[in-house]
Amino acid sequence: MDNLTEIIKNIMGSGKVLRIIISNPRQKSCEYRKIDVSSKKEGYQIAKYTLKQVFHENITSEHLAQRLSELTEEYGYKQINLFTDNKEYSILVSKKGEVSVKGKEKALSCEDGACPKKNTDSHNRQKNYIISEGQQVEPLIDMGVFTREGKVVKSMYDKFRQINRFLEILDDEIDSEKTKSLNVIDFGCGKSYLTFVVYYYLTKIKGISCNIIGLDLKEEVIKKCNMSAKKYGYDNLHFELGDINGYKAPFDVDMVITLHACDTATDYALYNAIMWNARMIFSVPCCQHELNKKIRTDELSILTRYGIIKERFAALATDAIRGNLLEYEGYKTQLLEFIDFAHTPKNILIRAVKRPVTPKNSREKALKEVKQLMDEFNTDQTLYNLLVKDSNLN
Repeated sequence: MDNLTEIIKNIMGSGKVLRIIISNPRQKSCEYRKIDVSSKKEGYQIAKYTLKQVFHENITSEHLAQRLSELTEEYGYKQINLFTDNKEYSILVSKKGEVSVKGKEKALSCEDGACPKKNTDSHNRQKNYIISEGQQVEPLIDMGVFTREGKVVKSMYDKFRQINRFLEILDDEIDSEKTKSLNVIDFGCGKSYLTFVVYYYLTKIKGISCNIIGLDLKEEVIKKCNMSAKKYGYDNLHFELGDINGYKAPFDVDMVITLHACDTATDYALYNAIMWNARMIFSVPCCQHELNKKIRTDELSILTRYGIIKERFAALATDAIRGNLLEYEGYKTQLLEFIDFAHTPKNILIRAVKRPVTPKNSREKALKEVKQLMDEFNTDQTLYNLLVKDSNLN
């Protein structure tokens, strides 16, 4: 369909194409119900939806028009909708292959997956998600996040956003790793909604061979999770009963995940990751009581006078210490907003990726800052103590 290719090229030349939806196949037996194309940092990602799965391919802007034309012809689609930064285009393809196009000025809605940047509350923004509505992700259906039709259950929308936010943070590093296989430990996995989704993301979306172990202290939860993994055919996802402190991994660990591990359990998880020389760490701390019980200061007593201020400062100080200690151990570390504060106060995620080399002066500065903070507030901290005991800190 040379004519269709040229039409798409012309539209791409008239404005930034944010999203394309190819739909309405002529044959009910068509392998793909729809094809959804979204703009990425480099080029575009094509998502082809079957009833139960989604298949992705990445493509450059230069080859996008030709590829879309090929897919439309191969599967006999009758309609293409293109959303640019200023218009919506509707392309119809007749049985004879004749192509007609209409364009109209459009205030793009978030439902199009093409929200322009604007000043608005962050929790009201919508976007193209890594796992989007319409995908048949069986664990999310069983968890009540999706309906059987792949629609997000209204009461579970915050959970849906939380899941996608976590995947986005992973995706930034997975893309740069160019890796073919990963060994992952998920500490304090609980009911494991995120563990199942990470396995789906790595194997089904990224095409990565992976082994994942979820660890938790609740025997009944572990039993149910293993039964679910078997049900979904997730052969390399297993769940074990055990404590984070002292856990021995059965393989070389590439990635450690810890979501809402309570108080110092996060420190033991980070310590294990450091000892294993894990390449990637993703941690969302929770219930940080340790420093709140310990800190005291004369010079900065304003930070400890009021209970709620002391509690929040202690939590932030704890994560600042953890971040710096990871920097000292050779990780490029970021503290990111995991989910908007309006939805949960537990909204900091620590992302740490192992550097090939860390300058000595940077490591020394990171450790010095930790010691200065602890000295000022007359305290110590579990991850620091664990590393000192193991002679990892000078």
